[in-house]
Amino acid sequence: MAIYRAVGRNWLTRGLLTISNNPLRVCIVDSGPAGFYTAEKMLKAHQEAEVDIIDWLPTPFGLVRSGVAPDHPETKIVINQFSRVAKHERCSFFGNVTLGSSVSLGELRELYNVVVLAYGAESDRFLGIPGEDLKGIYSAREFVWWYNGHPDFKNLNPDLKSTESAVIVGQGNVALDVARILLRPTAELATTDISKHALSGLEESSIRKVYLVGRRGPVQAAFTTRELREVLGIKNLNIGIQEADLYRAPADEEELKKNRIQKRVYELLSRAATSGSSELNPCQRELHFVFFSKPDRFLESDDSSGHVAGVHLEKTVLKGVSPGKQIAVDTGQFEDRPCGMVLKSIGYKSVPVDGLPFDHQKGVVPNIRGRVLGNTSGDPALCENGLYVCGWLKRGPTGIIATNLYCAEETVASISEDLEQGVLWSSSSSLKPGREGLHQLLSNRNVRFVTFNEWEKIDNEEKRRGSSSSEPREKLICWEELLKSAT
Repeated sequence: MAIYRAVGRNWLTRGLLTISNNPLRVCIVDSGPAGFYTAEKMLKAHQEAEVDIIDWLPTPFGLVRSGVAPDHPETKIVINQFSRVAKHERCSFFGNVTLGSSVSLGELRELYNVVVLAYGAESDRFLGIPGEDLKGIYSAREFVWWYNGHPDFKNLNPDLKSTESAVIVGQGNVALDVARILLRPTAELATTDISKHALSGLEESSIRKVYLVGRRGPVQAAFTTRELREVLGIKNLNIGIQEADLYRAPADEEELKKNRIQKRVYELLSRAATSGSSELNPCQRELHFVFFSKPDRFLESDDSSGHVAGVHLEKTVLKGVSPGKQIAVDTGQFEDRPCGMVLKSIGYKSVPVDGLPFDHQKGVVPNIRGRVLGNTSGDPALCENGLYVCGWLKRGPTGIIATNLYCAEETVASISEDLEQGVLWSSSSSLKPGREGLHQLLSNRNVRFVTFNEWEKIDNEEKRRGSSSSEPREKLICWEELLKSAT
């Protein structure tokens, strides 16, 4: 299917001459994995391209800094690769620049030949059930950003003292992350880059029981073997799994035959169910996997304080005979699970900005291989020239950090094809001010942007503070302190 404008050889030759005289000006919105992988691929593919990366935070690296669990330092090694990209002579970083308030999407498109939106999913999905607004109910994203020292969530202050039980709704890797942080000995977390306020809160925590609730069974659990093995390996942690939940229907058997990872997950859960101790130490912590259940409503405490006191769960059962396509349906059977804190790990969603087509149902920008479409019809003739997406905004909140590498390769390939076809170059579009124009615009608006050299000052200060307590860093968590350290 042809989706490019037809161009003549003479026009294309003139376009290539324009390219050599005027660098391709590229702006990437967000400095997470999707943004940095896109920048890296653009710099390699186009030797004349100038790439600018903007981010609303004064710190780069997105979810690698604020999403990866503090006890997973090996996952953060990719920061070294991203730093080399940011230091490239044709790349610049503009931190503390917010799309929509500091600069509009329309203005970026006027300043640059190519704009790539890679800002991910910054909001949460909702269950839409009664009691969801009770105190003590948080999204997993909020909790993760709290313990990772995100400046906007330093004051979340989840109450970990007033209850011994927490319910996590969801059974993916993020759910396992927050369960592990709640249950892991704080002495082990103290040597990581977990935020100081979170470590203090966890040291005083009364939570001893965590329930991971999922509407489907162990065969369909969404976490990976590595994440599961790690949480099962926590010292002095008792694992609770109902043996009846381990029953495998014929469709489950077929699904396990076709999916080696799911088979390994199931085997780990089965082994944990049979190896659990029948006699618990009163001080021992517990992790319970609650399968075939979904929240029906949240229960309010009797003192009318507006605080959550439990979850009213409805049992489910899988229907369907096709492996991997079974759905959970209601049974009309209910049970209450008392708790004083709930963490919802049911998925993220992206948010639109002015001037950006958006599919609210799917939570993504309509696109074809990264090319932004004018609406959700899927008509390739409606591509927005020069506007692209990458990462969760492009494909939805799925995948791991490395998934963004392949996603970026596809988007950059689309940009390259459009460039070769002359779509991105015309007498009016080739002469773009790019970096100089953005710099001038931000200066006129008194926007205090942070360069990568200034981020390195923040980085050095965090490492200096952490060295006194044998930590890799002590994260700065206040906007004012971050900006002050950057000077």
